[in-house]
Amino acid sequence: MSFELNRRLAAKRESLPTSATVDAVSAAIIRGALETVCFEAATHLGRAASSPIINQSNERNASVIDAHGRLASGSIGTPHLTFVSQLTVRYGLEKLEEYDWGPGDVFLGNDPDFGGGHLPDYNVYAPVFDDRGELVLIQALQAHQGDTGGKDPGGFTLEATDIFTEGLAIPCVKLVHRGEKRKDIIKLIERNNRFASFSGDLAAMISGVQLGVRLLDDVIEKWGADSVKAAINYNIEHTEKCFRDEVSAWPDGTYEADVFIDHDTQGTKDVKVHVACNIEGDQLTVDLTGTDDRQELVGVWNTFANSRGYVMTQLSAMVDPGIIKNEGLFNAVDIIIPEGCIAHPPPNKPAALGSFHPACEITEAVCVALSEVVPERAAPQVYKIGMPNAVIWFDENGMMQMDQGVDARSMDASAVQGIDGWGSCPVSLGNLLLSEAEEAEARGPVINLSREMTTDAGGAGQWRGQPGSLNVKKVLQPTMATAWMVSSAHPMNGMCGGDPASPYTNHFEVGTPNEYKIDLTMQAQLPANAVIAYQHGGGAGFGYPWLRDPEAVKEDVLDDYVSIEGAREKYGVVLTGSLDDYDLTVDLAATQALRKEMAAAKGVNP
Repeated sequence: MSFELNRRLAAKRESLPTSATVDAVSAAIIRGALETVCFEAATHLGRAASSPIINQSNERNASVIDAHGRLASGSIGTPHLTFVSQLTVRYGLEKLEEYDWGPGDVFLGNDPDFGGGHLPDYNVYAPVFDDRGELVLIQALQAHQGDTGGKDPGGFTLEATDIFTEGLAIPCVKLVHRGEKRKDIIKLIERNNRFASFSGDLAAMISGVQLGVRLLDDVIEKWGADSVKAAINYNIEHTEKCFRDEVSAWPDGTYEADVFIDHDTQGTKDVKVHVACNIEGDQLTVDLTGTDDRQELVGVWNTFANSRGYVMTQLSAMVDPGIIKNEGLFNAVDIIIPEGCIAHPPPNKPAALGSFHPACEITEAVCVALSEVVPERAAPQVYKIGMPNAVIWFDENGMMQMDQGVDARSMDASAVQGIDGWGSCPVSLGNLLLSEAEEAEARGPVINLSREMTTDAGGAGQWRGQPGSLNVKKVLQPTMATAWMVSSAHPMNGMCGGDPASPYTNHFEVGTPNEYKIDLTMQAQLPANAVIAYQHGGGAGFGYPWLRDPEAVKEDVLDDYVSIEGAREKYGVVLTGSLDDYDLTVDLAATQALRKEMAAAKGVNP
């Protein structure tokens, strides 16, 4: 039963047995070595992979898991992948004897019901043994794959009602046995993928973890297995203590939030995520009881491992960033995710779209709830995009090619206390890069017409959200395009009085009599020369807008971030002069009077 397995996989793990002790300096040096190994493995994957999803966008992450299945270390990567990898490995560890683990082996898992995130996130991992044959560590590499062999190209089926519709689910399979590739298994997995580049990606993942194993062998040889284990124990315990110390400074109480998804992929509206964060001394409990559990919902099921990981992604952003990211974070928090809700689905529910929503609503709800407690760290770790406009075509050999829709754009970059929203994508995406628009054009029949930020598309606040961008592209031959639109009725929440982000909108076949707006979902066959216009939502604001420095608002107007009308309506700033003459001036008396009215309307003392 999946629920029973999830309870077992998420259970707290004991420290590694060791006779050694290490001091803080030695523990930090060994931790640095493990982080360096992760960086090297992830960099190898990024440089060796064949698909732009990995070699351009960096949608991959490396981690070291210890022999008890605890997160020992990670690289700078995609944050939520950092906190999900260990559950897939823990399932593999349960099969250690049955699957005959040994030196030189490499495994693969992606099954959402066996510790995985969603099917596109392949986790390739390999064990590391000491010279006595004892398992010490596991090197893991996780990366998003552009296809999963399911009903629809790209791995996202909008109407899927079970996991089997979405593609090939792999609880655990051995790819390499004692250093020898299992070519039959590798060929089977390659065959169940539409991407011609997939074989290169899989080979890069295998060689990446093999590199990590060799480097970890060096670390164990230099320090000794017992000292490495002692350092891991020390660092995990230290992280837990640091996290608890932060929580103990927060006021006791229960802090709640509701965040909504516009609709599921079939149009059922207002799908709810509820979070209650309870603080009692140094103990933090995050409880998702009250989250939507309607079994008829479609497309909004997030896996247990993902939900757990997304909670931690937000929590780790709300404490001192110097706290090391490892298993100690999970040891310091109780996470309650009711069985059967959209954040902990029954077996065999589809999960591909869940990594967008409700995953982002989970992190957003945690942020909204705790913004009362630590407003200075209230930065939502979200990407509110429903689904990128994936443009798909097939080459002369019948192999799929895709513009994954994550090239240059501005979206979801919210303000935080003291800093306006900036950059082109939210901090939740870590070191994920938005590939150059020209790169997609070089690969296929797509021309990018516009990538301009939209005036008044950033949430107003004392600190302003970054505007979203209008992305316009043309397809030069008949292609398929897929979209799921959310974050229009329920865009990202502003923090501490800031305005919410601007909504997303999407139009296909722009400029023709056939132009239409996508309000729900669409899988369209576009004719040659069809134009798509996707308005990405901006970031949300932080703090009441009428507290923003009027001169900063004037500068926003001069920079086209805010219009003259938006300055008045959103910020209560009255400007005289004109943009054309570049002689804008703040009317201080009129601004003060208008801002007083705005604060009174909100029932707030200005």
